Amino acid sequence: MSLLGLIIFWSFIGSVASFLGALALVGREKPFTHAQTLLIISFAAGVLLSAVFFDLLPEAAQHAGGVAWGAVLAGIVFLFLSEKTLFWFHHHEEEYEGGEETPLLITIGDTIHNFIDGVAIAAAFMVAVPAGIVTALAVAAHEIPHEIADFGLLLSKGWSRTKTIAVNIGSAASSLLGAVLLYAMGDRVEMWLPHLMSFAAGMFVYLACSDLIPELHHCHGEECELKNSWWQIPVFLLGIMVVWGLVRVLE
Repeated sequence: MSLLGLIIFWSFIGSVASFLGALALVGREKPFTHAQTLLIISFAAGVLLSAVFFDLLPEAAQHAGGVAWGAVLAGIVFLFLSEKTLFWFHHHEEEYEGGEETPLLITIGDTIHNFIDGVAIAAAFMVAVPAGIVTALAVAAHEIPHEIADFGLLLSKGWSRTKTIAVNIGSAASSLLGAVLLYAMGDRVEMWLPHLMSFAAGMFVYLACSDLIPELHHCHGEECELKNSWWQIPVFLLGIMVVWGLVRVLE
């Protein structure tokens, strides 16, 4: 498969396929409990952090010309400012009491976020194929719990199931657009690859530490007791080990 083919395929896995996976989980005959959802989030947090420190930053340092630490900080600041000004990224249903504009903001924010994810995936592939694969899987891991939350929120705002599915698939597909556009720019973006990978690393750190991990501390009653939440620890570590093992195998 050509490099462009790999980028398109894995961008699809990281965006549209992850949404379809989330949709399948939402449509289960027996819905997930809050505790089970937190296990999914635990795994995603471990995957994101390990993708940063085992894949994105080492690849940037070794093959892309060095880690652009300013770009890492820029990725963190970008998501922080986005959340503070527009509340666009990674919404959780219990945090929102917005009116009719809320679904539109969610959709616009998700589309921009997915576009940037596609750019990050393509940038990683243009440095090294293994880096691209790990980045795409990290995107998919954090998109699944995100899409589950957004799907439920949009339905609660009165959107039909069909409309919610169609709009979210279209939003997820913006990842493919971002990936293809970056690839089409070719040599013109080569000098920016370490910056793009570092920016993606900053985003992943922010998503894991600001969105996912704090969510693990949102418990109710008996859920807060260690005996009922300790499974989050090995699942979080499992996410780290899966990426570590995948990086070793791909190398």
